Parts: sequence; C-alpha cells; structure tokens
Amino acid sequence: MNNATAEDYRRLVAEGVARVARTVAGTTRPFTGVTPDELAPGIDAIDLDRPLGDPAAALDELERVYLRDAVYFHHPRYLAHLNCPVVLPALLGEAVLSAVNSSLDTWDQSAGGTLMERRLIDWTAARIGLGRAADGIFTSGGTQSNLQALLLAREESFRVLRKNSPTLPSVSEMLPKLRVLTSEAAHFSVLKGAKLLGLEPDAVVSVPCDGDRRMRTDALARELRRCREEGLTVMAVSATAGTTDFGSIDPLPEIAELCEEAGTWFHVDAAYGCGLLASTTRRGLLDGIERADSVTVDYHKSFFQPVSSSAVIVRDGATLRHATYHADYLNPARSVERRIPNQVDKSLQTTRRFDALKLWLTLRIMGADAVGALFDRVVDLAADAWRLLEDDPRFTVVTKPTLSTLVFRYVPEEPVGETAVDLANLHAREALAASGEAVVAGTVVDGRHHLKFTLLNPETTPDDIRAVLDLIAAHAEDHLASARLTGSPAA
Repeated sequence: MNNATAEDYRRLVAEGVARVARTVAGTTRPFTGVTPDELAPGIDAIDLDRPLGDPAAALDELERVYLRDAVYFHHPRYLAHLNCPVVLPALLGEAVLSAVNSSLDTWDQSAGGTLMERRLIDWTAARIGLGRAADGIFTSGGTQSNLQALLLAREESFRVLRKNSPTLPSVSEMLPKLRVLTSEAAHFSVLKGAKLLGLEPDAVVSVPCDGDRRMRTDALARELRRCREEGLTVMAVSATAGTTDFGSIDPLPEIAELCEEAGTWFHVDAAYGCGLLASTTRRGLLDGIERADSVTVDYHKSFFQPVSSSAVIVRDGATLRHATYHADYLNPARSVERRIPNQVDKSLQTTRRFDALKLWLTLRIMGADAVGALFDRVVDLAADAWRLLEDDPRFTVVTKPTLSTLVFRYVPEEPVGETAVDLANLHAREALAASGEAVVAGTVVDGRHHLKFTLLNPETTPDDIRAVLDLIAAHAEDHLASARLTGSPAA
C-alpha cells in the first residue's frame, strides 16, 4: 500500500467488500451447522506455498473455506455469546485504521491517533464519573483489561505494605499473603489474571451471590474481616457490572463503601454492562461505579464495535506507572521530560492497533445516545423474553434479567430424572446448532445444565425468541422420546 498502488488498493478492497456484502445480504441463518471434521480437510488441502496470484480466485476460495460457514452475529437468531452485530461507522473505522496501519505505542508512529485515543479515554472516564485525574488505555479485550487492573492493584498493595513496614519486605514475602475477592459469578479472567501475576492458587476468594446472582455484601464484609484477622492483604475486590451468564450487576455502592473502609483497591469489571454508560434511561444501574479505582469496558460488546475494542480506565492515572518500561530505541525516559505522549508508557502491549478510531467514528457519526438506544433495545427484549419463558410451562428461568442475558432450562411435562433433563438440554443446543437455524449458549447452574440467550442484536424480535424456544423444545422432546424407545437411562 503506497502512492503507486493506491488505485489497486481501492479496487481490491471494493471487490472484497462487495463479496462480503453479498454474502451477508444472502445469509438466511446464523450458521450452516458445519462440523470441524467436514471443514478441516478443505483447509488442510490448501498449499500455502502455491499462491493463486489472482484476487478473484482467492476470494472464491475464501468464500468456500470461511465466508460460507462463518457464524454470523448479525443474524437475529444468533443468541449465544457476548458477540454483537457491529455498527457501520465502526466498519468504516476498521477500513481506515488497517490501511494507514498506525501503531499506537509511540507518538512518532501515530501522532493524531494518540491524541484521539486519549480523548476517548477521557470521554469514557467522564461517563464513568472518575474525575480529572483519571486515565487509561485501550486493550485487546476484557481479559487484558482485568489483568492490567489487577497488576496495578498488586503493585499498589506492595507499595502500601512497604510504606507501613519497617523492614521493607520482599516480593516473595508479600506475594503469598495477597488475596483478591470476587463473586462466584465473576468472569474467569480474574482467576487467570491472578495466576499470571504469580499469586497463590487460593488467592482468589469466591464470594457467594444472592438469588439474583449479585455479590452478597454481608459475605464480602465477612471475607474482608477474615483476611484482616489472618494477616492477609486483600489487594483488590473485583465487582462485576454485567456477569457473563446472568447480566447481574453487583451492589456497587455498598461494595465501594466496604473497600473504602478496608483501604483496598475497588475494581469493576463492566466489560458487558458498559453499554449503560451511553443509555439515557438506565445509567442509574451503574451507580457506584464512579467510586472504582479501575474499570474494565468492552466497547466490542455493548457499544456494538468490531473486535477488538476495550479499555481499562483508572481513577488515578499515576498508577499506570506500574506498567511503564523505557527503551532507548522506543520511549526513552527523556521523552517524559519533554512531555511526548507515548501510549506505550501505559500499556501492557507495545505494538497496538488504532482500535479507538472505530469508536471515534461511531460517536462522530451516530452519537452516544444512538448507541445507548441500541443497548436499551436489547435490554427491553430480554425483559420480553423473560416474560415468555415465565409463561411457558416447558421452561424454567433462573432469574429475572438486569441486562440482556437469560439462563433457562427445558423441563419435560412428564417427570424424569435430572440427568435426563440435563441430556435433553445438551442435545437441544447441539441439534439446534447443527441445523443452523439458531445458535444458543449453554452453562451450568447449581450443577445442572442450562441454556442461555445472550441478546445483543437490536433486530431480534420476540417472534424470533418464540420460534427458537419452539425449536429447543422440539429437539429436547425428540431426544427424550428416542431415549424412551431405546430404554436409555437418558429417559
């Protein structure tokens, strides 16, 4: 891509975009139902050392090995994971950023991109309510954002422990005593982050949830007190604003109060619930988030951005120094004195895409209110779906949704064992995916297999939900009927 090939670029990308547009326009179901065994031979047979030499031939091949069988999140009956259909301005941003190929690690590689990313971090921090000292950095996703937040919390704990100790304890002395408290419904990335940071296997303490799958503050207070009495240091309490399975939001004001009293870092994983920051009607569900020391936001979930687009935002930008390393060839220490804005000084990554451009163009073309309205629409849809499930004797639903996820379970009219019900639900999900007519997720609640709707498509309707529920029930009933005929224990 240069001044001599610009016209070739325009023509090539136009051909690719036209192919994708035709495929999407002709998509009638979210998935073809293809299996790994069916798809793998065709891909394995491609000789990557023998180029086709022709863009049209390569696009034909791409359609055969990828586009035809891709899972399409834009389809209204894709109801599985936290994957969203993406808004068009963000796709425009994706095209621009990949062509220019800025790297956001240093000013001399990105210039305006650096300042635009910083402006979006400030915008997000203001929406959260963190104050003028706040700062942050774009990341690859919620897992990295949570990891960086825990890193900062760990380093701040070390700083405080050394400050309050006459002996300047070593890392090896302090590390085994660190604990992270989070709810039993929290994302697994908290456990993964603790392991990567060298914490003990039992360092992450699971705090029980209430019936709405929110962290119980009485149990949190009890764990904070226990850790203090046992000489342990709670380096962070990680609350969740939008759990993956239930969309539940922990009681943030009460947790903030307990963290303040205990003098511990308060992190909020709002990877899912961050869409409420743009809502004109539901922002109050995040009350208390403004008291957090760090917040994870995933724009590629509830801001309808393409992957990847995430950020970690901190109340005190000075704490980002714990991720700072200087290299003479890249970001020498003298650049700080000259006030050169090198984003690598704040990031766990070095080379980093200008993913912020997608959100920038979304806000400049659509505006935040329009994004919030899309998220409000899927939350409203979840409420409609909950009422459908509540009124349908074929299903039980675990809890009333706060955001846009629903966990439920098919239950047959004739009583059968719980194991048989488990197998019927597992079969229904697999059979539905194999048919390609819809895609739903699954999870385990209290030891039993359940199904899950994750609603992030504003174009999905209650009629779509009804149709998918009928399909699930039919597959489950077929499985139970077959089990009865064969005398299987699954019946």
